[in-house]
Amino acid sequence: MIGKLVTKGLAGACAGACLVLVWGGMAQAADRALILANANYADAPDLEGARRLGDATEALRRAGYAVTLGRDRTVAEMRGLLSDLLETAQPGDRLVILLAGHVLRTEGRSVLLGVEASAPDLATLGDVALDLAEVLDIAAAFPGAALVGIGSEPARLTLGAGRIAAGTGRLNIPQGVSVVTGDATALARFAAQKLVQQGVSLPELGRGENGLALSGYLPANAVFRPVAGEPARPTAPGPSEAERAEEDAAWSRARTAGTIAGYETYLAVWPQGRFAALARSEVERLRADPVVQAEAAEAALGLSRDTRRTIQRQLALLGHDPRGIDGLFGPGSRAAITAWQRGQGLRASGFLDRDQIQRLTAQAERRAAELEAEAAERRAEQEREDRTYWSQTGAAGDEAGLRAYLRRHPDGLFADVAAERLAVIEEARRDQAATRDRSAWDAARSGDTIASYRAYLADFPQGAFAGEAEARIVSLQEAAAGGQDRARAEAAEAALGMNALTRRLVEVRLQGLGHDPGQVDGTFDDRARRAIRRFQAARELSATGYMDQPTLVALLAGGLVPFGD
Repeated sequence: MIGKLVTKGLAGACAGACLVLVWGGMAQAADRALILANANYADAPDLEGARRLGDATEALRRAGYAVTLGRDRTVAEMRGLLSDLLETAQPGDRLVILLAGHVLRTEGRSVLLGVEASAPDLATLGDVALDLAEVLDIAAAFPGAALVGIGSEPARLTLGAGRIAAGTGRLNIPQGVSVVTGDATALARFAAQKLVQQGVSLPELGRGENGLALSGYLPANAVFRPVAGEPARPTAPGPSEAERAEEDAAWSRARTAGTIAGYETYLAVWPQGRFAALARSEVERLRADPVVQAEAAEAALGLSRDTRRTIQRQLALLGHDPRGIDGLFGPGSRAAITAWQRGQGLRASGFLDRDQIQRLTAQAERRAAELEAEAAERRAEQEREDRTYWSQTGAAGDEAGLRAYLRRHPDGLFADVAAERLAVIEEARRDQAATRDRSAWDAARSGDTIASYRAYLADFPQGAFAGEAEARIVSLQEAAAGGQDRARAEAAEAALGMNALTRRLVEVRLQGLGHDPGQVDGTFDDRARRAIRRFQAARELSATGYMDQPTLVALLAGGLVPFGD
């Protein structure tokens, strides 16, 4: 008797059927079978493949199997039947365990739902499902003579919270265990028509079976069920320990990658390897995975780096921050794409197809037009206020009015005029000032520090340049207070990595929007900085005079190139 061996753990996944076969090398080994066919669920779709797998009972009995059938069982009942089977199993017996029903996968595990399950979530899954690792553990109790089969069939199932999905997942195959995967109906046919045969090896039984794949331990020279009265054929020598270690390492790399390319790399070296069928099954699963399909669809578009930059600007323009406009779709861009797709009611794969890019472009163009209209309205209002304040202050031409205007509108429409008139006033005052007063002022201007201007005021509190000295002190104090902010703004601009062409494009856009940056040469001088500040103020952005991601996105919004142009 084999002791009870029902444990808790998780392996692969499907919505369909699981088959475990164990055979020994003894010619007269008994054939035992346990069939658990959960086809009818109270709160889940019924499964035709599971029903057919249960119907394989009679064919196995006619072939000499001692069969126990359990239809539509709870998880506790399934565990009980597995335990009973282990109580009666003898070393060398051939065991067939057929499992059918809704099978779900989570991270690194899979379970077969009992019929009592209703929209299970990640927290309650263990209470209503049989862990398929238990079945693998049972097979592993017969090392060198075990096969695990998983049959799947499409079926929609309501699931609760947590990362749970239907479909075949990865299986952690124990040493000496073979695996059959494929369609549940095909697996039922395989059980009823092939597993009843004698004198045939398992690889031979699986040959020509569409919809099924074999992997794991597959001895080519050992029959599955010896002909009565004949000894079992000897097993051909297996691979050496070094070869097995090399293949194990290759398989480990493939599973770690978890990609089609990773599995195909394994298959290129080990086309008949112990994990070959499982690798092919994973390739098929990945190709059928909607996310993998979406990734392949995006890759087929051959998006250039410039196109990806445009897409990143479009996402940012629509409020989905890609965490960089660099033309590289990293985690930030994938998260932004996913968020946009959710907002559109699309499958949130994180990958774009042609139709989605065109939709994104249309939405970004519309938002850009809205922003342009809003900015034009704000700019008009700012200019009205600017002109009004100029007429009340600087238009009179006196020094106090000119300085008042520049304090409020340092980048205003009349800032250049105000600065020129103040220069004329200062020059006239210089000509009128006493020689000693003028020399002291020249020294203060040469130092151009708060200390130098205060020294001038200490010597000439009523000097000809006292007003200008006080104004420069205020200006320098404000600049010092904003030094840290300016450093951050400079760093943000540097992080954009703009080349000369992009800088010229920025100046062209500023010029086209009515913010004169001066000569378009890719050099951000004082005039260009003023134009940037004016643009930022019109867009209600932080008016630093330095480019950052929000400014670049807003500024280049009108220049977004639709995909395919």
